[in-house]
Amino acid sequence: MKALRRLLLLALLAALVGAGIWWLTRPKPVEVVVHEVARGTVEATLTNTRAGEIEACQRTRLATIVGGRIDWLGVEEGDRVEAGQVLMRLWHGDLDARAAVNRAQLATARQRVHEACTLADNAEREAARQAQLVRRGFVSASVEERARTEARARRAACDTARADIATAEAQLAATETERQRLVLTAPFAGTVAKISGELGEYSTPSPPGVPTPPAIDLIDDSCLYVKAPMDEIDAPRIQPGLPVRITLEAMPGTVFEGRVKRVAPYITAVERQARTVAVDVDFVRPEEARGMLVGYSTDVEIVLATRADTLRIPTSALREGRRVLVVEGDTLIERELETGVANWAFTEVLSGLAAGERIVTSLERDGVSAGAKVTLQAAP
Repeated sequence: MKALRRLLLLALLAALVGAGIWWLTRPKPVEVVVHEVARGTVEATLTNTRAGEIEACQRTRLATIVGGRIDWLGVEEGDRVEAGQVLMRLWHGDLDARAAVNRAQLATARQRVHEACTLADNAEREAARQAQLVRRGFVSASVEERARTEARARRAACDTARADIATAEAQLAATETERQRLVLTAPFAGTVAKISGELGEYSTPSPPGVPTPPAIDLIDDSCLYVKAPMDEIDAPRIQPGLPVRITLEAMPGTVFEGRVKRVAPYITAVERQARTVAVDVDFVRPEEARGMLVGYSTDVEIVLATRADTLRIPTSALREGRRVLVVEGDTLIERELETGVANWAFTEVLSGLAAGERIVTSLERDGVSAGAKVTLQAAP
């Protein structure tokens, strides 16, 4: 009897020791942050790889066709100009002198026309008079022939003098055209952004292959749009007409509506940067862009597709292979999903989850894996 009680005590002691060891070595539950699956809106979007910028619909970097000394500068940086307004002229004293010679030659040619054509008219009247005398028998036919020959010669001299007028007028027009090569006029109304050169300095046009600052940089800031670089991988999915959200660093907190206007037909490779395609975006309400400065840094978010009132989960909760960890009781269960459209914030769930289920979003914590025991922490 005593031996039996001793065995029972030893067995109880062993059980207590085993239970203590298990209690001390049991795996502790992992504290996880969960998200309750619910319905909402999900958009498939694309964003620019580098900052875009505000561009003017019209911008021209003006330079004279030939070089020369700046003789007259009629604008300053920041001035508003009208289409056709003269902005700058180079020295053209030599062309002025040549034009004066051309005008003198034209005046001389006109005087010669007056003289030659007057003689031609007189010679023709004399030839007609001699013809009448021949019919009456007062003079011989040879006299009439000499008079007609003289009249034809005089008329040819008149025609030649008229041709000299046309030549003189063409020479004067050529000189005036050459002088226009030294004058810069505004091709459209806009604002003078930059002027390279001062009065009296020499202005040089850009030779082929050598970039030279333009004499005048003119922008039309009445019409603005956004140019943004997008990753080449996304280029096939971008089409004109897609809605865009535009944000500017200079105007934080404000979102402007836009539309894709154009996708460049080629890829741009920038040193040390990804290969990109340039996308032009128009403002839906152009009046909102008034007052923006050309060159403002911008970001664009192109909306490819929108799903309203759909089942969605945070994109950060997805694991490799479109899997999520679902909390069932106090245990994590791995489940594979069928997903739809997605962006950096949310992913559409087509199947695999139901509204109200809880999934883990704190995947970076140690011990978070399928089968783990968990305690729940409310999402921040």
